[in-house]
Amino acid sequence: MKPIHKAPPFDVELGATLTALGDLLNPTLTPDMISGMRGAPLTSPIEEQLAGHAVRHVERTIPGPEGAPDLIVSIFSRIDHVPGGPGIYHTHGGGMVIGDRFLGADMLIEWVELMDAVAVSVEYRLAPENPDPAPVGDCYAGLVWTAEHAEELGFDPERLIIAGASAGGGLAAGVALMARDKGGPALAGQVLICPMLDDRNETVSSYQIDGFGLWDRTSNDTGWDALLGHRRKTADVSIYAAPARATDLSNLPPAFIDAATAEVFRDEVVAYASAIWAVGGVAELHVWAGGFHGFDMIVPQAALSIQAREVRTKWVRRILGA
Repeated sequence: MKPIHKAPPFDVELGATLTALGDLLNPTLTPDMISGMRGAPLTSPIEEQLAGHAVRHVERTIPGPEGAPDLIVSIFSRIDHVPGGPGIYHTHGGGMVIGDRFLGADMLIEWVELMDAVAVSVEYRLAPENPDPAPVGDCYAGLVWTAEHAEELGFDPERLIIAGASAGGGLAAGVALMARDKGGPALAGQVLICPMLDDRNETVSSYQIDGFGLWDRTSNDTGWDALLGHRRKTADVSIYAAPARATDLSNLPPAFIDAATAEVFRDEVVAYASAIWAVGGVAELHVWAGGFHGFDMIVPQAALSIQAREVRTKWVRRILGA
């Protein structure tokens, strides 16, 4: 559905920052850029992110899906951790093609400190070298391991949520569907931050964000093409790869879902929340006026970013009773 109107304007503070960053934030990712992007730092080293926080970081190697390579996970917990609190399982962003388990770790560290939670972030395989179902299969295997090791890791398995942003949000939604259909692990909630849900890329917002902002429609084509190849936009796309394809969103854990008005994913995110409500499910939707994709990660000091992060954290605390 091609729009006849241009995209909503950016928030003044966010727009000014985006302009100041200029060429440092290319809105468009094409296939030839993937290799170079993987070599560029997308976030601060984990040692810098942990500096000043009383949080312990441990790496573990765990089994991957049957017949697939082992996976590395990072486990975060407070130095003075008391067992029995909540657990958070994290799937990172990066359009299915870039990024690592430390992308978004600042949010995990904040939640670990605030709630004495144990957070596990998984290093899943990336497309196009590892197309669907590798990424979502890896993420599900990591969730199973996390839930099965709740006592060892020191959290209450009945207070385990899944969280992710962008591609990580889409993977979190896919894993939640998979957990429902496979009979577990049980999830207390799903945090879908500006999630990448729909391979078709045919919403109004997907056309409005083209050549500007962050992660525009060409970038979205790049990510989905890498993940799905010739199956993209056909009937052969799994609901676990593209959760927007699911026709039944019943019996899912409560969802926190957000997006920005000036981002590609806006309309598919709103539609996903509506589909949950349509079957009597629980979803809290926030659409941040003037935000661009991932604005609170790129400009965390902006007023809108602070508000978005506070609202998200309050929801997590409420759902986890922490």
